[in-house]
Amino acid sequence: MAFFTTSDGKRLFYEDTGTGQPLLCLAGLTRNSRDFSFLAPHMADLRMIAMDYRGRGKSDFDAEYLNYNILREGQDAIELLDHLGLDQVTLLGTSRGGLIAMALAMSHPARLSGVILNDVGPVIEPGGIAKIMGYVGNRPTSQTYDEAARTLHAMLEPQFPGVPLNIWRQQVEHQYIQTDTGLELRYDPALHQALIEQAAITPAPDLWPLFDALRDLPTGVIRGANSDLLSATTLQDMHARRPGLISCEVPDRGHVPFLNEPQSLDLIRKILDAT
Repeated sequence: MAFFTTSDGKRLFYEDTGTGQPLLCLAGLTRNSRDFSFLAPHMADLRMIAMDYRGRGKSDFDAEYLNYNILREGQDAIELLDHLGLDQVTLLGTSRGGLIAMALAMSHPARLSGVILNDVGPVIEPGGIAKIMGYVGNRPTSQTYDEAARTLHAMLEPQFPGVPLNIWRQQVEHQYIQTDTGLELRYDPALHQALIEQAAITPAPDLWPLFDALRDLPTGVIRGANSDLLSATTLQDMHARRPGLISCEVPDRGHVPFLNEPQSLDLIRKILDAT
């Protein structure tokens, strides 16, 4: 296991596997580096780097929970690159990770050679936000991985039709920790309070300027056909605003695709080849 220490003293976990072209993978809001395990077998020729944000996975929790924000998490990613001695990477960002990618394109453009956004864009649908706020910070009611997998399968089958139970079993292992008293979150529950207080402090920002910061970078967007976070209309608007943008829609996937789908893999390779 590998860790580095941030400029404000937090010990963060990361994985750094393989050699070759570097691909930095940043996960969703409550997810962690294990979220890219479905992709990893297809990227054996790359140097694949994945970080657990502060308060997630094996990384330190932050008592100052308002530090669970995109700017600080983006700075942590830059400090990881500095720690690894990497001047530039292609960044694959899932959901929250994609928002961080856009923020870094504005604040640290020289550190990015290309960006892949996994089911996220500059407009986040209210229904998707409401769903996220409904579960963040809540301990799972399921007592075991098998029970949680069945629950997740039943809940997400409409957006992910045909995904077998064993995949959801892997997913819940990524998201939860089995304890003697049931399942626990693999992230700090205070993340929920951070979201509430941040929303109260400042209104939702206009993210289009962050998307525009990607204009000089090879950029791709992966959208789950059943996504409730990135709409087809927003993706059309992204294409209209950014000539040269490439995208794909993954059938039978909601928020978010696993990234092992043929459409996802093809788009990821196209961006890597363009950098």
